[in-house]
Order: sequence, then structure tokens, then C-alpha cells
Amino acid sequence: MQAKANFIHVITIVVFSTLSVTALAQEEQATTADDIARELANPNTVLGTLGFNLDYVTYKGDLPGASDQTSTRLTFQPALPYPISKDVNFFLRPAVPIVISQDVPGIGGFENKGVELGDISFDAALGKSLPGGYVVVGGVVGTLPTATDDALGLDQWLLGPEVALGKVSKWGVLGLLVSHQWDVAGEDSFSTSITGGQYFYTYNLSNGWQISSSPTFSYNHKAASGQEAWTLPVGIGVSKTTILSGRPWKFGVQYWQFVKQADAFGPDWELRFTVTPVVSLPWGKK
Repeated sequence: MQAKANFIHVITIVVFSTLSVTALAQEEQATTADDIARELANPNTVLGTLGFNLDYVTYKGDLPGASDQTSTRLTFQPALPYPISKDVNFFLRPAVPIVISQDVPGIGGFENKGVELGDISFDAALGKSLPGGYVVVGGVVGTLPTATDDALGLDQWLLGPEVALGKVSKWGVLGLLVSHQWDVAGEDSFSTSITGGQYFYTYNLSNGWQISSSPTFSYNHKAASGQEAWTLPVGIGVSKTTILSGRPWKFGVQYWQFVKQADAFGPDWELRFTVTPVVSLPWGKK
């Protein structure tokens, strides 16, 4: 437990040190960084990004020892928008999880897994900006059985629809994304039906600073009778967009407190550290 505490302490120092250093960017860059920060918060942005999310999660539950378990996961999630027409973009967003460490319940107690590849998920959608600052997004979402350890994945192919609605204002952004996935192939000894998504908000400050968070939630329609089906967090965070060597970068940290989780074993709280460089796309403007 001491090693885990030290890990969080070191990561926190590194992230906040980075945020402090970037706050000293030149003033002539700050205006540009501020504009980019606002554009990155837009659900229908045309900016390409390479997102890196480092998640540290603690757990709780009725199982003996549940409150002593943790996980650390790094997820690579690029966002690759392709302009279709004015105010309409196609998005492809794969999410590749690397499980650094994960405590999972097993026979006789918990087992620690890692380093392993988890199940890769993706979404492909169309986004459209509407008058009044509204944005609508619709498409499909799926999960691939790529986990290199059976305990870290479902061994099923999942597929379903997704839809999102957002409101972009001068002060920031507010929105909700909802998806649903069913198992369409793979392991057939059980069935999967999960409604998931995230609510997201951003409040613009200045010089690229923002208060923002995007907690993910889910509802398991196949949860055992009498057991909690919701996994639901409330979240707060802060981010900073700056320009380093001519390239925009966004750094952030979020804290999620789970108010609903599976009774036997589920997340208690989570820290998410994000590093997101903006990248040029081959089909973008020259």
C-alpha cells in the first residue's frame, strides 16, 4: 500500500509541476493556446489529437479485501476527424488500453494482473454543428476481444449505437453522450447488454486554463437480481493547453468519486491524468 501511495504522490507532483511550467508560456502564445483550448472542448472539433489517459482506480465492495484493491491503466485514444462538409465531420476514435496493474477477484481471493492488453473499443460517428451553438453526434460503438488475459476482457465482440448532444457557449461546453452495446459474437456462456456513456463539461478560464471533466458511467442490464447495476461517478478536473516547440498540447487531471458501483466489487474513486498533443492530419488544410 505504501508503494501505491508513493506512486500516486509522484505522478501528482509530475503532473502539477508540468501544469505550473506550462502556465509560464509566453503571452503571445497564450491567446493562441486559449483559442485552441476552446476548440478542443468542442465535440465537433476538426483538430486531430493523440490522447493518453493514465487512470488510477481504487475499489470497494462486499468481497473480502475489496477495499484494498487498485488498478493502473494507460489508454491511447486518438481522435481523427474528417471534414465531410461545412459543420459536418466524421470521427474515428479507437481506444487501446494497456493494463499496467489490475486486481481482479479469483478463487481464494484477489489476483494481480499486468502488464497486459485490454479489450480495444472504438466509435465511428458523424458530428454536426447547429445554430445556437448546439452539436449533435451519432454513430456506432464497439468493443473487440483483444485482451491478452481472459480476466481482463469479455472475450466477446460488442456493437451498438451512440448519440451525443452538446452546447458550445462563450463560457464553455456542456454535453452528454450515451451508447449501448450488445454481444454479437464470441463467448456465448453469458450475454452482455450495457448502456454507457459520459457527461462532459468545460468552463473556460484564460490563457488555456479550463475547469473540465468527462466522467464515464455504465448500466449493466444483465446485473444479478438485487445487485447494483449502475457504475456512476461525479467528477471535477482542471486542464491547461499550451504550445511547446510550436505544437499545441493539453495537460489535465481529473478526480472521479463513484456514488454507484457493483455491490460485490466496484470502483471507489479514480484519478485520471491526461496528455493530449494536437497533430496535423494528412487530409487537413495545408
